[in-house]
Amino acid sequence: MSAARGIALLLGLTLPGACGAQEPRPLPRPILVREVPFAAWLAGFRARALAQGIAGATFDAAMRDVAPLPDVIRRDRNQSEFTRTIWDYLDTAVSEPRVANGRRAMARHADALAAIEARHGVPAEIVVAIWGLESSYGAYRGDVDTLSALATLAADSRRPDFFEAELLAALAILETGEAAAGDLRGSWAGAMGHTQFMPTSWRDHAVDAAGDGRRDIWGDDPTDALASTAAYLAANGWTSGQPWGAEVVLPDGFDYRLTGERVEKSPAEWTALGVRTTDGGPVPEGGPASIRVPAGHEGAAFVTYANFAVLESYNTADAYVIGVGHLADRLAGGPPLRGGWPRGDRALSRAERIELQERLRAAGFDPLKIDARIGPDTLDAIQRWQASEGLVPDGYVDVDLLERLRRT
Repeated sequence: MSAARGIALLLGLTLPGACGAQEPRPLPRPILVREVPFAAWLAGFRARALAQGIAGATFDAAMRDVAPLPDVIRRDRNQSEFTRTIWDYLDTAVSEPRVANGRRAMARHADALAAIEARHGVPAEIVVAIWGLESSYGAYRGDVDTLSALATLAADSRRPDFFEAELLAALAILETGEAAAGDLRGSWAGAMGHTQFMPTSWRDHAVDAAGDGRRDIWGDDPTDALASTAAYLAANGWTSGQPWGAEVVLPDGFDYRLTGERVEKSPAEWTALGVRTTDGGPVPEGGPASIRVPAGHEGAAFVTYANFAVLESYNTADAYVIGVGHLADRLAGGPPLRGGWPRGDRALSRAERIELQERLRAAGFDPLKIDARIGPDTLDAIQRWQASEGLVPDGYVDVDLLERLRRT
């Protein structure tokens, strides 16, 4: 999540209130981002930013060279956690090199991580796993200009209010003096630094663990970023001592209508139903838990606890959360996943997921939203339709499911 990490239509121009006059250059042809020229959006945003307390001089200096980035829009429509199969995602997220590099990173920063865990109650391996997935332990923190990325997304039609708020928070960072505009570089979505904080996450959760007077998530020293990530998770409800989840084995004849985040049982209840860990033990304690089968009954199964939802506050994709949790387990010395995957399947495209939801609705199993996201409501609709067709109601989405719906 996540944090997230004009062409300058005003390039070379002096905005009202800017320091230092320059001779205006001819405006280049506007690039349309959401049916409105970027320059028009930027002018309106300047007024809104100043109304929110951003100084005119800060705005003009920071935004003078901001440009719309068409590739950002393309990537916003094609986020990998939602468009790849989970096994393909995990092959990269929890690769052997990433595990080995993570263990070395933990050893290198052991003292800082111990202090962070003691203060915030979040295990060091969870923090380091997020660091690994977000920036390969700081090796690649992103090189996209954060202000341009956020401006592009704010000017777009999908989530303009969200990204305007993030852009305002980024400008507010500059006013604190803890970073310069050139420091604000990161991912295409505006997330920054070692653990890819969005500007509002920096505002609300960043801490100065290094004690140098700056909450520096951008520099080579990752201490502030790691501590800030732990603070973020703690503020979002992390329960110390509770696992995120664990791989489990489901018994023959298991009722797959019991899978999904909306069904919770105690570990003892799941154990009584025949659910076991991969080494044959009872379901681990940790409070109310759910069973998830992200690749259906032919793939690995997981028991997940409340801390799973806390990790979702960082990134809502189940593949990401399982990636963080499993990488953390591997960093702590745990084994690879033992369950298999239906590797012959492929992920549905966005258009296919939309069609799937529309066909479910037409068949009388309303997913409530037609948004291409396979969330709890769509999962419930799929399971009900599968049960009505005599199929295993595991909620798994693949080409075969869509083809069956097309034939109904």
